[in-house]
Amino acid sequence: MAGIAIAVIAADQVTKSLIAAGRIRNGSSLGWLTVRVVRNHGASGSVLSGYPILVTFIALAVTAVAAALAVRVSGRGAALCLAAVLGGALGNLADRLFRSPGLGRGGVVDWIHLSFAGGGSLDLADLAIQFGVLGAIAAMLVVRPAREDGKDRRPHPAAGTTP
Repeated sequence: MAGIAIAVIAADQVTKSLIAAGRIRNGSSLGWLTVRVVRNHGASGSVLSGYPILVTFIALAVTAVAAALAVRVSGRGAALCLAAVLGGALGNLADRLFRSPGLGRGGVVDWIHLSFAGGGSLDLADLAIQFGVLGAIAAMLVVRPAREDGKDRRPHPAAGTTP
């Protein structure tokens, strides 16, 4: 789990550094995807953008919840997906803490702009969070732990039929 979280943080921060250094050209396009740098001082969709300190505290809380869920969840798939969520949350939190204009007020560097479904800008951390949450939910719905008495929780194929 730590490896996945670290890989997500590293990929997120490296791509943001490449964008900031001009190594990935702002404005390059691949059809429905365009590289366009946006500094987001709010939450998703720039919600609460006038309150960066509040958003930073919310990001800290989300990070703590993701970490707690990742270590407590029973299925391996859900745990790995939540590790991706944790890595994404830490990647965006690092931007809020260490990027300008200063501690707790920094803007997340969103650089992937989507031109369909109303657009929107995001980064690799956002993708890890969104797909990680969806994957964790799917994994928790599919994988159910065994009962304490050792019996399988899945219904028998003939359950509910009358002899």
